Amino acid sequence: MAKLHYRSYNPNQIILFPQRIDEDIAGNDPVRIISAIIDQLDLSKFHKLYHGIGRCAYHPRMMLKVIVYAYMNNIYSCRKIEKLLHRDIHFIWLSGCEKPDFITINRFRNRVKEEISDIFTQIVLLLSAKGFVSLDVEYVDGTKIESKAT
Repeated sequence: MAKLHYRSYNPNQIILFPQRIDEDIAGNDPVRIISAIIDQLDLSKFHKLYHGIGRCAYHPRMMLKVIVYAYMNNIYSCRKIEKLLHRDIHFIWLSGCEKPDFITINRFRNRVKEEISDIFTQIVLLLSAKGFVSLDVEYVDGTKIESKAT
């Protein structure tokens, strides 16, 4: 019988992730597309929402990337987003290893309510310019379902 050999296993190692997390994220992954698109947005309206006093705030571009990517994946709970910022490699990469808590995420979301519609408009226009979506076609669902009323 052959002697068994296993790869070394040490869950207490100092580095659990590679030095560069982005090496494990595919070049065409949607998280990269979201990051690149938000990097091109004009966030000048966000600056008026911050004051120069107190503790340094998380960068609004990072917070926006995290929230848009979460929404894209049907995740709306601030607590779930916070958990993903600790566990999911895509969220870790997108946030630059920052870990805002659920209260901070919720406060940011509430703070940018008025500006967010402008952001989504910018995103749609950028996606259209890059050919990901078309603004020429509208779809209307004309499904008719009969009901039986008694």
